[in-house]
Amino acid sequence: MTFDYQNPVVRQRIYGGKFGLERETLRVDADGHLAQTRHPFGDDERISRDFCENQVEIITPPVNSAREAVDELAGLHMQVVETLKELPTGAEYLWPFSNPPRISGEDEIPVARFDGSQTPKMTYREYLAAKYGKRKMLFCGIHCNYSFEESLLQEEFAHSTFSDFQTYKNSVYLSLAQKLAEYGWLIVYLTAASPVSDPSLFDEGIDGDRYASARCGEHGYWNNFVPVFDYGSIEAYAESIWRYIKEGAIVSPSELYYPIRLKPKGENRLDHLRDNGVNHIELRMLDVNPLTPAGIFEQDISFVRLLIIYLMSLEDNVLNATAQKIAVSNFKRAALYGDYSTFVDVSGRPHTTGYYRKPIRDAAADLLNDIRVFFVSLDAPAEVFEVLAYQQNKLRVGWNRYAVRIRETFGQNFTEKVLALAKEYAGENDSI
Repeated sequence: MTFDYQNPVVRQRIYGGKFGLERETLRVDADGHLAQTRHPFGDDERISRDFCENQVEIITPPVNSAREAVDELAGLHMQVVETLKELPTGAEYLWPFSNPPRISGEDEIPVARFDGSQTPKMTYREYLAAKYGKRKMLFCGIHCNYSFEESLLQEEFAHSTFSDFQTYKNSVYLSLAQKLAEYGWLIVYLTAASPVSDPSLFDEGIDGDRYASARCGEHGYWNNFVPVFDYGSIEAYAESIWRYIKEGAIVSPSELYYPIRLKPKGENRLDHLRDNGVNHIELRMLDVNPLTPAGIFEQDISFVRLLIIYLMSLEDNVLNATAQKIAVSNFKRAALYGDYSTFVDVSGRPHTTGYYRKPIRDAAADLLNDIRVFFVSLDAPAEVFEVLAYQQNKLRVGWNRYAVRIRETFGQNFTEKVLALAKEYAGENDSI
């Protein structure tokens, strides 16, 4: 499934679409300990909770550009920090890092508390705590939700052989999901921003310093098995997830900790996805970046869109079980800190379905160059090349790679320095 980029209408509309961001962030007290207070934002759907009671989830509405999405996130962030500073129980702060602060024990990680008809949400979180351990559930990240402009899909559908628009739309997103599984390691590599952690995060014998993105690495947010999906149709895709539920590997689709999800409109349920089709795609591999109060740079969200546009120019390379496992392995390798000693398995597409091993820095540079050449062929606007240059400069100058800069800044006295930054982002005068 590809887009016809020779069609001038398609070229005009590929830069449209909708973005929505979700940022997970831990609340901490003035000493940098996990807050033990109840969630202070009531039923505000924009400021919710994730796994634990002290884990805020900030949710933006769908907007038309990366800039608007980051601005929305930054505005909600400021609203949250202002509320937390004025709590009657004492000031609290948003922890600006994917990795949590020092953890004294799992008793300071209360699962999110839900009452009445929402009690099953709490029961589910208690199940996760028992299965995975509470510490793993503290990892925070940013999820980027993206949907193509509907008029773009309608234009492509009109020139397709599909008789039903939703079936066509499902096929587009199924194709994109496969391509992002194959190439999404590049997003991890370019946006990894959690190369430092407190020793209390990992079990003895696990070296957290080996990661540029701890949550995306081998000991991060993954299931204890590698899922394999059937991308043949939306019904087959949903059934491949149901299989893991029936086998008892997971209890719900939400427990499938995979970096890419196809989502229906409304409640995230497999029957909704099967019956109503795909509404958008969710990318779950972005770290909270402590170098900016919003937790994400506009250039990185813009790059996600450019990568998606590029991928929709590639012919499908159907991922069999082996290829899907290789894709997950590449995600985990991209999360490592040592990029000069890290390799990924790159497909020989479109000429072969085989793979060859390549240093990740070289693979990233080659892929970024291919993307740049593609946009040159589209006579893309100047801002496209500015975003690509921003990403390429991460490879040309070591300091521009977030993980390098963050390790240099926070490598010593991690909790103390990140707490000082949290207070600075809340408008206090402390600085790192």
